[in-house]
Amino acid sequence: MKIYIAGPYTNGGVGENVRRAVLAGDQLSELGHTPYIPHLTHLWHLMSPHAYEFWLRLDMEWLMVCEAVLRLPGYSLGADGEVAVAEGLGLPVYYGIEEVPHE
Repeated sequence: MKIYIAGPYTNGGVGENVRRAVLAGDQLSELGHTPYIPHLTHLWHLMSPHAYEFWLRLDMEWLMVCEAVLRLPGYSLGADGEVAVAEGLGLPVYYGIEEVPHE
């Protein structure tokens, strides 16, 4: 299953937030899923900065082709918005790796 990882990026330490998202992606992969980790655009943004709206549009395009969302803990208006879109699309939203079914 293609699973979008939604979680804090700018709130708190960006590096630690990216790390958590990557580790969650590893766990999803181990369960047989295909994760999409939007936090990995961090390097792209460092090399070629874009407006916040650019990243939101990009993330929404990827969210639309995913089959579920994993919401990582922590305050994030962006991740909460992604969850709202996913729920509107009828996608399952998981709030912990233990909730995600094995492939």
